[in-house]
Amino acid sequence: MVPAVNPPTTSCHVAVIGAGAAGLVAARELRRSGHSVVVFERGNQIGGVWAYTPNVEPDPLSIDPTRPVIHSSLYSSLRTIIPRECMGFTDFPFSTRPENGYRDQRRHPGHSEVLAYLKDFAREFKIEEMIRFDTEVVRAEPAAKNPKRWRVESRNSGGVSDEIYDAVVVCNGHYTEPRHALIPGIDSWPGKQIHSHNYRVPDQFRDQVVVVIGSSVSGVDISRDIANVTKEVHVSSRSTTPETYEKLPGYDNLWLHSTIETVREDGSVVFRNGKTVYADTIMHCTGYKYYFPFLDTKGEVIVEDNRVGPLYKHVFPPALSPGLSFIGLPWQVTPFPMFELQSKWVAAVLASRVKLPSQEEMMEDTKMFYAKLEASCIPKRYTHLMAELDSQFVYDNWLADQCDYPRIEKWREQMFYNVFKRIQAQSNTYKDDWDDDHLIAEAYEDLVKFTSNKLKNTCDFVRQI
Repeated sequence: MVPAVNPPTTSCHVAVIGAGAAGLVAARELRRSGHSVVVFERGNQIGGVWAYTPNVEPDPLSIDPTRPVIHSSLYSSLRTIIPRECMGFTDFPFSTRPENGYRDQRRHPGHSEVLAYLKDFAREFKIEEMIRFDTEVVRAEPAAKNPKRWRVESRNSGGVSDEIYDAVVVCNGHYTEPRHALIPGIDSWPGKQIHSHNYRVPDQFRDQVVVVIGSSVSGVDISRDIANVTKEVHVSSRSTTPETYEKLPGYDNLWLHSTIETVREDGSVVFRNGKTVYADTIMHCTGYKYYFPFLDTKGEVIVEDNRVGPLYKHVFPPALSPGLSFIGLPWQVTPFPMFELQSKWVAAVLASRVKLPSQEEMMEDTKMFYAKLEASCIPKRYTHLMAELDSQFVYDNWLADQCDYPRIEKWREQMFYNVFKRIQAQSNTYKDDWDDDHLIAEAYEDLVKFTSNKLKNTCDFVRQI
């Protein structure tokens, strides 16, 4: 199902860094717009963070800068937070298909099903022919002789290559370089520490008392995963009031606390609610940093308190546009459709079918956005967080309008709202118990317009089950 290429006003030679979900859809959209594309992937397969490995880094906190880096942060039991209908690309449904009967058919499938979906996507659109596997980009910078073009230095088993591109699209993800909590007294605390980046299976915590820092969906998910083997799990959350102390439903050994006040040499962990536990391990489920060690923009783009900027609409740095762009920086979103719309915009801009505002106008817009965040007391580190449930869809629809592409479907928006309501109401059962079957039916009816007769048969199959 490779659609005809749209003849571009301008055809560019484009380097895409990373072959995860963002890189795959960026490559597709760029080629659809008539550009020549090379995708650099340092691993030996597509999928990015969705390519699970049981391997972990030797430094459990991932602090040592000389450590061998493991890209994926997936744990063995991980299932998607977002329903599959909502998660898929707009014209390639993440559907259950009769011919894939041996695969994970659950509405919130495991990570291996997401990787299989991405492989289906890459196969359908012949994306692998654009990918250089086992090839790491070690430097990307404006070309010396022509700063509007880009020098890309890459390295693989055959040696080092030095090439010139018209544009670079950065799709390297942001789930590899961990952030850590600052804990008073931690230097003298005798227990073990680990970041969730290096968590895979719960066995290592058997019969332990574990403190988990972070109450995001993934933090609670991991807490429940290890609660099956631990003596106790204590979740520390900065989203609670100081006096918070409550047992979480579904388990007899899982408690929610406020933040940690201090830790001590005797192994104790003291919470702001006044409770003290003696813990064997502290696990940091505290998120990740944006990290671009290969990128040299001569100071035009910096990462400051986890804000990548300045960026116009989270994508283009005004001083370096359109030659440099970023796909996939926003978080707490429905990622694949957003990657797709960002990629369509970048591809159209590079083809000169969509025009960006002037550098001055983009910079002014970006400054106004930052000022609005500051006025709302939102820290820099949350610049790319689309926490308000409607903000991502306003953004998605703005991108769609730029490209003259259909806006995000209402059923997709409603599914996203519903799943977070379910998480709050039934955090231990939301992946297997839902009440929005009418939205599932609406989704499959809507997705038919993008698909072949084969998928129409699939829709009949889904209705039957």
